[in-house]
Amino acid sequence: QVQLVESGGGLLQAGGSLRLSCAASGRTFSSYRMGWFRQAPGKEREFVSGISRSGGSTIYADSMKGRFTISRDNAKNTVYLQMNNLKPEDTAVYYCAADQGGNYFNPPGSRPSEYEYWGQGTQVTVSS
Repeated sequence: QVQLVESGGGLLQAGGSLRLSCAASGRTFSSYRMGWFRQAPGKEREFVSGISRSGGSTIYADSMKGRFTISRDNAKNTVYLQMNNLKPEDTAVYYCAADQGGNYFNPPGSRPSEYEYWGQGTQVTVSS
């Protein structure tokens, strides 16, 4: 089992940048493929990005490509989401999630049901 704690959210103006962090504790962090999701009020949880256990393979939702970058540091048990050129429509609670197992080099999937563990989320609010 793994516990996930997100941090780094906040309130900022459109065009700004934030880096979210997700610290993991428990079982060996490199055992998990990691993902970021977000959920805006009244909307379903939405896939943002995912990263393989090795950190060498990543995937992004189309609307985030070129603006968001996911990375991980297995030595620090942490996954990051660098978000640039933020827009008001990026306003949401951002969650990190862990998918246990899977090929070391393949990225995780984009469906919430594929992830076994979730953090509590961190709020990102982007004003226009």
